[in-house]
Amino acid sequence: MLEIQKGQEMRDFDWKECTICGDDVHVERWALGYRYCLFCGEDMARTERQSWCIVQEYGKGNYMYVSAESAPTTLLNTNQKQPRG
Repeated sequence: MLEIQKGQEMRDFDWKECTICGDDVHVERWALGYRYCLFCGEDMARTERQSWCIVQEYGKGNYMYVSAESAPTTLLNTNQKQPRG
């Protein structure tokens, strides 16, 4: 455990290890359930965001989630100029 003195106040910092790269993860972040450092977490979030899409199916319709499996059918049906059938 590393002790850092700041003025008259003493603070204890405990660090955990990132499960991907081995970098330091603050103990408060670890307690919240994050087992990755900020850099690995950002990379994982960026990869996850690339796999999904939100579209508005009709001009005045609701937004809807489109997965990779349903994307070809859903995106073909969003064209208002073509008849659906």
